[in-house]
Amino acid sequence: MLKMDRVRKISEEIVQRFPGVFGSDYQANKEQLAKIAVVPSKMLRNKIAGYITKINSKAAANVEVEVAETTE
Repeated sequence: MLKMDRVRKISEEIVQRFPGVFGSDYQANKEQLAKIAVVPSKMLRNKIAGYITKINSKAAANVEVEVAETTE
């Protein structure tokens, strides 16, 4: 079983190195991850892609909240 800290660190580093490549779609993130990095196992790739999706979904939600607050 992989430690979540390891997945989190790897995911955050990938998102920082490749800004704008990933979005909030899990399937698209898996495909982009396969193009960018060599991940040794399918399970690890899926966990990283899932965490990247989570990071981007939270960021998109934060942007929507900020936009809503500024328009009020």
